[in-house]
Amino acid sequence: MTQTTPAPSQDDILALIGSQLHLEGPLLPILHLIQQSYGHVPQIAVPLIADALNIGKAEVHGVLSFYHDFRDIPAGRHVVKICRAEACQAMGGTAVADHALQRLGVEWHGTTANGAVTVEPVYCLGLCACAPAAMVDGRVVGRVDTARMDDLLSGVGA
Repeated sequence: MTQTTPAPSQDDILALIGSQLHLEGPLLPILHLIQQSYGHVPQIAVPLIADALNIGKAEVHGVLSFYHDFRDIPAGRHVVKICRAEACQAMGGTAVADHALQRLGVEWHGTTANGAVTVEPVYCLGLCACAPAAMVDGRVVGRVDTARMDDLLSGVGA
């Protein structure tokens, strides 16, 4: 479950960046620390990171957009990830995903109006033998059909 955190300040972000500069290749550790601290990597952090590492803002943005676990806006209190890989699709995962999106009234990467749930696609949870699979707040669940998805969503307030 994600937590509500205070709005990021430039000084706080600079302190987080500074705490990781001793590392070799500090970009990913910096991004992870900022996201852990705020629940996302706010746009204000991008130029600060770029300046501290003497790289371009485009490079920071490229890393942020390449790794799907980084967010530029906060997620809901709960995150539901639904596998979109071939094995899960072959076992009915598309119908499960469509059902969840319709029930929540959101598109992929969307958050419900009440802020309870963010739903995201993921491309393989490693549970291919128990497809279709989903992940709720970091807990992997296999053999998910629409009824089980309804139970999972009810459990997170959706």
